[in-house]
Amino acid sequence: MTTDISHRITALRRELGSSLAILGHHYQSDDVIQHVDFQGDSLELARRIPSLDARYIVFCGVSFMAETAALLAKPEQTVLIPDPKAHCCMAGTAPDRRVAAVLKRISATDRKVVPLAYVNSSVGVKALCGRYGGSVCTSANAAIMLEWALGQGDCVLFLPDKNLGMNTADLLGIPKQDQAVLNVREESGWNEDILARRLLFWPGVCAIHFRLKPEDVRQVLEEEPRPLVFVHPECEPAVAALADVSASTSGIIRAVREAPAGSTIYIGTEDNLVLRLARLHPDKHIYPLGAGYCSAMLKITEPKLLDTLENPDQHEPVRVDPEVAPDARKALETMLAVMEGAQ
Repeated sequence: MTTDISHRITALRRELGSSLAILGHHYQSDDVIQHVDFQGDSLELARRIPSLDARYIVFCGVSFMAETAALLAKPEQTVLIPDPKAHCCMAGTAPDRRVAAVLKRISATDRKVVPLAYVNSSVGVKALCGRYGGSVCTSANAAIMLEWALGQGDCVLFLPDKNLGMNTADLLGIPKQDQAVLNVREESGWNEDILARRLLFWPGVCAIHFRLKPEDVRQVLEEEPRPLVFVHPECEPAVAALADVSASTSGIIRAVREAPAGSTIYIGTEDNLVLRLARLHPDKHIYPLGAGYCSAMLKITEPKLLDTLENPDQHEPVRVDPEVAPDARKALETMLAVMEGAQ
């Protein structure tokens, strides 16, 4: 629905012209998405940053995404986020000081540990990845990046999302005996057998995708004659195993687009995206599996976007600590380079 706020944002975008670029993650509400220049998942949006010439880059997503943009942007560019308090709770499960202690402990075994951080992590954690010769990944390229990381050392510490890590390991066919979830609060449980594994997982999860359980999928399969079930790999492995498709946000969008007309599809990911897909594909019957809305993404609203565009120079830009920025940028650039080589 067009509102006065929408008209004012449209006018400001026209006034700012090429000096402005608005990026929006797929999990944003339609009120916000209607105003973005580029819509995508974490990987797609990160790839956009280096080629942008706009003076102002406004990121409609959670704070770690805006920090990624600030790391990859040019020095003369200003990165803004409509609500700096839009923090991802999963990123908060891996404080950089604790991650540094864990990496030091594993390294003390004389094994070369390579950290691979999901982009849903702090700049400090990304910097540790760069410092230890590791990198970052998104749900769209987790398999490629994990395979790369396994070739860089003796073991990989995948963090912070254990479900994405375990689902990706299953996709690559890594034996279960080579994997272990670390109890990062109690090092006394880290015996030699655990530390000898090729793949170690941080115990974090996504609060949205963690809600989905195998019984949610089984109920759909029992009640619907021929349903398709598409889920995000942040769901637990037991859920992913029951689904027809376990894929990144962009992968789910593609799977919906390619599904036959008339299909009944249940989607296990953030509901803003699911309901948008239902509107975009009226020839298909699309329903949320029950993950719900991301409270952090909901902090970015149309009024806050308007406020940002009305006074861009008066808003605090997204800044990255100069002491950690080079290593964090190195981790991100490694991912982009690996992906460039994989194409």
